[in-house]
Amino acid sequence: MIASSQVAKFANALPFWCSLLLIPLVWITAGLGSWWVLLVPFTTWYLFAALDAVTGLNLENADLDTTDEQLKWYRLVTLVWPALQFVTIFGLIFYATRADHLSTGALIGVFFGVGVISGTIGINYSHELMHQKAKSERWLGDILLAMVLYSHFRSEHLLVHHRYVGTPRDPVTARYNEGFHRFFPRVLIGSLKSSFKAEKDMLARKDLAWTDMSNPFFRYWALQGGMLLLALLIGGWLGVALFIWQAWIAIWQLELVNYVEHYGLTRKHLGEGKYEHVKPHHSWNAAHKASNWLLINLQRHSDHHYKPDRRFPLLQNYTDEEAPQLPFGYPIMTIAAMIPPVWKKVMNPRVRKWRDMYYPEITNWHPYNKAKNPVPR
Repeated sequence: MIASSQVAKFANALPFWCSLLLIPLVWITAGLGSWWVLLVPFTTWYLFAALDAVTGLNLENADLDTTDEQLKWYRLVTLVWPALQFVTIFGLIFYATRADHLSTGALIGVFFGVGVISGTIGINYSHELMHQKAKSERWLGDILLAMVLYSHFRSEHLLVHHRYVGTPRDPVTARYNEGFHRFFPRVLIGSLKSSFKAEKDMLARKDLAWTDMSNPFFRYWALQGGMLLLALLIGGWLGVALFIWQAWIAIWQLELVNYVEHYGLTRKHLGEGKYEHVKPHHSWNAAHKASNWLLINLQRHSDHHYKPDRRFPLLQNYTDEEAPQLPFGYPIMTIAAMIPPVWKKVMNPRVRKWRDMYYPEITNWHPYNKAKNPVPR
């Protein structure tokens, strides 16, 4: 009876393990070379977009009284992924730098696919892990971020983004009418500065300088340096270049998702630099089933910001009346974000509708529309 119960629990969690199929896929494409190297981005973007159309929406919500023990098959996928990603990145660096059949273009293509995996899956899993109480899980999250040279994302996300989302103090919130190609360089610089300042300010409140070894940036730099050194030892300078290339693609994937998640949504300014509390309607929600399997319910982003400590299987879905809805899952929406005229045509009317629905009393949105300092701090 116990065995059958465990089988049932595993079967329920199994769709969220689909990301593991990307590991053998990227190895196969590296072995085949040529145009096959494009198969990984094609799978994550187009195949899952098609699967969303076939599988539809998941509007059901899990029981919030479910315990961590009952969620072990869901949690396990995030715990095994760091080792799989580590072996894949550095194993492919070893293989690719010695393979005769891979042209320069194929090498670029293979590690573009690796970056899609380490960004779409790896950073997403690190996001889940960094929110947990167990130090072991948070360490796994740090290791995943070090593999894409974006370790400060942990400090930025926990200390800045969750606190200031939907306000000018959050560099990750995309402003209304701000195209992705303007947002991307802004967030790269802004998130690094804001995360370092947040850690520095925390240390200052303890009468410690930023140079104190308890500053997590020293851990971040050490882990990232270790990853670069390993790439150098395994693949020489070509290995370092391939490692940096996949990290860049991973960061681009992350910030595309960040752009989509809060585009144009702002918390009401209450005066004197204060804002209303974060609510479900301050994030875009998407209930598309297949892409939520791939992204472990990241698209239920409204609930994540409302209750950040909930594990991904327990994230709740919201109706049209409770939170704004994306017309498609992230695979399609991130592609649209790369084409600003298309993005604005799709999303700007939805932002205006959101404003009318939640803030009919605000008649002048001009101060909120500015990309810099939309409202006074």
